[in-house]
Amino acid sequence: MSVQHGEFDVAIVGGGSAGFAAAIKGAELGARVGLIEGGTLGGTCVNVGCVPSKTLIRAAEAQHRRIHPGFRGIPTTDGRPDWPTVRAEKDALVAELRQTKYWNVLRAYPSITLFQERATLVSGREVRLAGGRSVTADKIIVTTGASPWAPPIPGLAEAGYVDNVSAMALERLPDSLIVIGASSVGLELAQLFARVGVKVTVLEALLRVVPMEDPDIGNGLGDYLRDEGLEVHAGVHIEQVARAGSSYTVSFMDGGKPRVVRAEQLLVATGRRANTQGFGLDTVGVTLGKKGEIVVNEFLQTANPGIYAAGDVLGDAMFVYVAAYGGALAAENALTDNARRYDLTALTKVTFTDPAVASVGLTEDQARAQGIAPLVSKLPLEHLPRALAARDTRGFVKVVADGATRKIIGAHILAAEAGEMITEPALAIKYGLTIEDLTATFHPYLTLSEGIKLAAQTFDKDVAKLSCCAA
Repeated sequence: MSVQHGEFDVAIVGGGSAGFAAAIKGAELGARVGLIEGGTLGGTCVNVGCVPSKTLIRAAEAQHRRIHPGFRGIPTTDGRPDWPTVRAEKDALVAELRQTKYWNVLRAYPSITLFQERATLVSGREVRLAGGRSVTADKIIVTTGASPWAPPIPGLAEAGYVDNVSAMALERLPDSLIVIGASSVGLELAQLFARVGVKVTVLEALLRVVPMEDPDIGNGLGDYLRDEGLEVHAGVHIEQVARAGSSYTVSFMDGGKPRVVRAEQLLVATGRRANTQGFGLDTVGVTLGKKGEIVVNEFLQTANPGIYAAGDVLGDAMFVYVAAYGGALAAENALTDNARRYDLTALTKVTFTDPAVASVGLTEDQARAQGIAPLVSKLPLEHLPRALAARDTRGFVKVVADGATRKIIGAHILAAEAGEMITEPALAIKYGLTIEDLTATFHPYLTLSEGIKLAAQTFDKDVAKLSCCAA
């Protein structure tokens, strides 16, 4: 490709997962790419999101297994972990992946030019850098991500709090912690801290934890967390936050009764909002939604035809794999005249609690709302040999099918490694597979993935009456 109207074929504002995917796709298509990042290269996932949280979650799990191995005859040990060492291990992994997956990747693409400055959009073809230089391009892609958001709770701003980023950077463990918000981030961190010896209280405004998941998932996970020692309150209304010295006080209504909880530290994990302020979007004809997110069409093109957007800045489906998919698609459409549509059909979601949550497609209630008469099977993990062998039968596999066609339309899993099980039903949904397609497929014995086949068999059979591996 040759540059027609500017210094670059495409300029990308934001150097996280969506931005890098866009830059790589542009380079693969032969374009000259300008990549602009004013902060830390790599964005949320590698620096302050997926990578650091999941390594800390595994460390907390290792600590938990010392005390609760699940097997008779295995000696247990107790004692708090060496938090500074655990945190340093997390930081080392983040630094390593930032280097290998971002800096080193840039060196492999000489057609990508990195500008480490903040940027302001001037038009659909021009970006001005903080140092005064202007970068011109045929098309611009905005991939500026999102940041933690806190609701306007009385007293919260004055009291101060930690978010997911600063919580994982605490120099020492608090004795007690209040977590406001019980979706993925809030629950992952709540359980992490509880497992390393912190007394944790979780407060959620909606009726159950992980409220966007199937109700059975939220009810089951909430009970498991309570069994583990976390204090979990759902359906509450938080009235005020106060801080006196090293102690936080949160006043809330629970079932119509006033309650108060106190702790040494307060974590707010109530969602994220798109980073769309302060770099000129309002002057270049880009439309923003009610929560400040960039509004795009099915090709990821904004109201300004020269500007595209992808990733968390769109305000929904804030997953790193969605950002990477969207970034590559935005670059391809910007460079090839809108050849492909943005499609989140069969989008998988995972919450890395223990047991973990994974889901794809419709719940049975969503299916009915769409006029579909659903077939539903639910396999308790006590019927899954792998779970029995591991001495961990917490959870279930729930599969939803279209009653008319028997095609799979949803799957909802609560299990120790639910995230490792969800891809098969996602493929089934994407390619229109039926219950019979799943039951007729070989599944290795003594694996968690066998739970998908057993759940499919549960539509028509009582699996308690089947021998191992029976068809």
